Amino acid sequence: MTEPTTPASCGPVSCGTPLSPEQRRIMREHGTERPGSSPLNDEKREGVYHCADCGTPLFSSKTKYESGSGWPSFWAPLPGAVGSTTDTAFGMVRTEIHCAKCHGHLGHVFPDGPRPTGERYCMNGLALSFHPGETA
Repeated sequence: MTEPTTPASCGPVSCGTPLSPEQRRIMREHGTERPGSSPLNDEKREGVYHCADCGTPLFSSKTKYESGSGWPSFWAPLPGAVGSTTDTAFGMVRTEIHCAKCHGHLGHVFPDGPRPTGERYCMNGLALSFHPGETA
């Protein structure tokens, strides 16, 4: 089995707990989990969603909404928490979202979300770690 590549910014100190094989596939190999497979889809408590790799706070539960897509969705990230790149895989042009600190793949953003941003940050649940009761 070949080990996935790790971004240079994700050294032994900057990244957190070891990733499961499926988390590595998603976060380091730009994979996607099956729609509807994440328990975070049904998470309704207040709290903060962090990067499952390095622990960076990414999204507040206040921006989470039910998009019907099958993936945890948010209308805005926390300021400076995520970065984006153009993804042209599979013959499509999409905007990929990654953790600003460790560059782990989180999901994609689409221009069909609710107000006030009109954006839908469609995230892989395995790329997130939920911290209930935390405030951003």
